[in-house]
Amino acid sequence: MKKYINILKRNLLFSGVGEADIESMLSCLGARLCTYKKGEYVLRQGEHLDAITVLVEGKLHIQKDDYWGNRSILGQISVGEIFGEAYVAPESGVLLNDVVAMEDCAVIFFDVKRIITACSSACRFHALVVQNLFFAISEKNRKLVQKLGHMSKRTTREKLISYLSEEAKKQGSAKFSIPFNRQQLADFLSVDRSAMSNELCKMRDEGLLKFDKNCFTLL
Repeated sequence: MKKYINILKRNLLFSGVGEADIESMLSCLGARLCTYKKGEYVLRQGEHLDAITVLVEGKLHIQKDDYWGNRSILGQISVGEIFGEAYVAPESGVLLNDVVAMEDCAVIFFDVKRIITACSSACRFHALVVQNLFFAISEKNRKLVQKLGHMSKRTTREKLISYLSEEAKKQGSAKFSIPFNRQQLADFLSVDRSAMSNELCKMRDEGLLKFDKNCFTLL
């Protein structure tokens, strides 16, 4: 687990905490490392969760399949990100979505009760971690609001424009890459893949953008 200390240091949960202090806090916070192969489920819909989780290697998708197998991708989790924090409160209920490894992954689970309860060893940075957890949850809520903004658009074109514009702003360039292939993008925006591909071609022909696989340039 020590090889992931540098990644944890960049995580919002441990913002302001030094590497040596993070290492000493791992046992205090009940940290345990789990690995998953591509395609394996890290968390399943219907499970209970009692841990704050941090992805330290690989890539994950938060997704949901309906009764007929139609898939919606609710978000992507990249290295260093927290996930599952919305379900750790006692009355949160079971998980509503699946978390699936899109490539070989490593995840560290932190006991939420140990995070929010002062430990007997009186770690110097324990209170800071609790504060950081609040900020991390706020940041997740902000991202959720962004996605709802895309989803609230009525047409496939409007959803594409909303999402691609947001990515261009976030990456600070009119040329950027997105973390989804075509099917994943369609699942993320909850649109039909063929209709979305046709709309992208129309937008390209109208001179609004250029694209090559998952690389886009807004014109």
